[in-house]
Amino acid sequence: MTWTTAILAGVILAILVARAVWILRAEARSEDGGRPRGISPGRGYTEIESDYSSGVGGGSQLTTRVPKDPQEYARTFVPKRRRPDRR
Repeated sequence: MTWTTAILAGVILAILVARAVWILRAEARSEDGGRPRGISPGRGYTEIESDYSSGVGGGSQLTTRVPKDPQEYARTFVPKRRRPDRR
């Protein structure tokens, strides 16, 4: 490796690091990173539909209901044997 190649590699590396720092700082300035994330809390459910088709005639369709209430959403991750019995 010659000195010219080493200097050129160093300059390219410095440019890449500076660009990465610039992008991270720009995303940190905005609260949501420029992208909306999640859904607003509330009542009801958000339905997510997923379809799969194998192309040979088979496939499946699945609809998942996700609660908008944060507490109800968190309860879905508690194992059933640990949930208090609500009646």
